[in-house]
Amino acid sequence: MEYELIIVTGASSGLGEGFAEALAGRTRRMALVARRRERLEALAQRMQAVHPGVEFLCMPCDLSQPTERERLLESLRELAAGRTLLVNNAGLGDYGELATAAPDRIRQLMQVNMLAVVELAHGLLPRLLQVGGDIINIASLAADVFLPDFALYAASKAFVASFSEGLRLEVFDRRVRVLAVCPGPVHTEFGAVAQRAGYDRGDAPFKSCFYTRVSEVVRSALRALEAGKARAYPSVKVWVCGWLLRSLPLCLLRAMLAWRPRRVKAQPGGTA
Repeated sequence: MEYELIIVTGASSGLGEGFAEALAGRTRRMALVARRRERLEALAQRMQAVHPGVEFLCMPCDLSQPTERERLLESLRELAAGRTLLVNNAGLGDYGELATAAPDRIRQLMQVNMLAVVELAHGLLPRLLQVGGDIINIASLAADVFLPDFALYAASKAFVASFSEGLRLEVFDRRVRVLAVCPGPVHTEFGAVAQRAGYDRGDAPFKSCFYTRVSEVVRSALRALEAGKARAYPSVKVWVCGWLLRSLPLCLLRAMLAWRPRRVKAQPGGTA
């Protein structure tokens, strides 16, 4: 599918960078959105050499700030564009118990993972309904389960998945497709950024089985979008894991997660 405009948030690294590189040949204009201007400019320069006929627009924006989101939407609406693809990829994590979370980090996570997704979709949807277009929202395998020590992140991704499903049904017969992408763990900068002091990130032995390369996540997402699917899981293993998580009785799932290996080191004063 070709687009007049493609918008990728969180484009400076990881999945966002992967989506930008994979989609650059499918559009005349691409808007790259992230906080780090220098990363965006380096990516745009690299892609320009491969796709000289594409206009790459660097749009630095801190999506955790409502005023910056408003300015971004104004800029995006000013772009005279036909068929448009929005890739809502930007996201934040915070490893650790909610009791010891920094209030600012809580607000940032909720703003980026949920409000930014909704506001960008809402702000661009009238154009998409008029000229056609699609929305890819990056959720997570975590959307299928509640995760102690990662409770807010998992809940935010459950919101993204549910929001995507509902929105898809609202617009599926009006030339707009909506897809929720639900990868498991991916080797990106996400883990390092989400790590909190006092948190032991020692992975469970089975976790390595579910790691997926960025390129695999992107390929599976684009295939699922073309097929008109509601969700994309990037591998059979991740799909099976998601199915099992959704199928297990809640009482069993609660018991399994209650006996998880502790990830949060004991804090002074006895807080764990």
